[in-house]
Amino acid sequence: MSVTIKDVAQRAGVSISTVSRVINNSKPVSNEIRQRVLQIIEETGYTPNPVARSLVMKKSQLIGVIVPDISNFFIGEILNGIEEIGKMYTYDILLCNTYGDLEQEIRYLKLLQGKQVEGIVLMTWDLQDKLIDYLADCEIPVVLINRNTSRLNIPSVSIDNFQASYDMTNYLIENGHREIGLIRNRLDSNSFCMDQYNGYKKALEEKGISVNEDLVEFGNFKLDKAYEIVKRWIDADILPTAIFATSDTMAIGAINCLLDHGFQVPNDVSVTGFHDTKMASFYRPTLTTIRQPLYDMGAVAIRMIIKIINKMEINEKVVILPHELIERKSSGPAYLMDR
Repeated sequence: MSVTIKDVAQRAGVSISTVSRVINNSKPVSNEIRQRVLQIIEETGYTPNPVARSLVMKKSQLIGVIVPDISNFFIGEILNGIEEIGKMYTYDILLCNTYGDLEQEIRYLKLLQGKQVEGIVLMTWDLQDKLIDYLADCEIPVVLINRNTSRLNIPSVSIDNFQASYDMTNYLIENGHREIGLIRNRLDSNSFCMDQYNGYKKALEEKGISVNEDLVEFGNFKLDKAYEIVKRWIDADILPTAIFATSDTMAIGAINCLLDHGFQVPNDVSVTGFHDTKMASFYRPTLTTIRQPLYDMGAVAIRMIIKIINKMEINEKVVILPHELIERKSSGPAYLMDR
């Protein structure tokens, strides 16, 4: 039988409330009684029930984290920042993986509130109206990562996805590319995906280049989807001289397809990515990409939620972190190709 707080109180000859005061250091207790209670706790190996304690103290030291795909390198690096900073502040993380499913996202939001979490950090591929409506009425603090929250009064952490995409497209144009395919994530007006598309479009339009919608496809963060897209371009004889994929995973899928079909990267086709996950520098050829401060995004998000939990002021509700274009071996000047 496990030892209860009642057992400790009886052996120490004090009330249950006195034992609680000693454990929680909530009210003054004489040194003699404190030492007696602590000795009994040590002798019995008593451990306070964390659920009961959280109900009394209204502090569970739990933060929920909801992500769409735990296997994604991009998300994994963000989680490192969340977990390490959470540990520094003695918070434990309850991690939920939704596989990008809206109903699962809402289910986990409800579940985490039932688990007495003090706050939630949320990542989603698609910020749908139903989710927005639920978040608007959520009773506990929420911080979003990489989301346009103009329709919500919710703090968020991101980069300037429009500018980052503009910078990468402009870089390719400056290298002589006029045919630039875009493998984007998905169509979602509430997300960074639309900002990335608009940045790409703006860079082309400024140089008098029309957007070829046949060269704009949705890869949904999947390596195999990007592979299929490039294969279709090859089969249709519309392969561009440069491919900009808005995730490193999709960029590597594009490179794999090109190499499998006898094309050289970057001599025949330049390929660039987005995020600068660790694989970007390990893969060959090393990947030109947009560097997002992934660890910092997670770290800033959990610091924000902890400040809100502790009713501390946050300086900015929408935090935009800096990005950087990292040039590596997968891109180069446009070549005249006989296709």
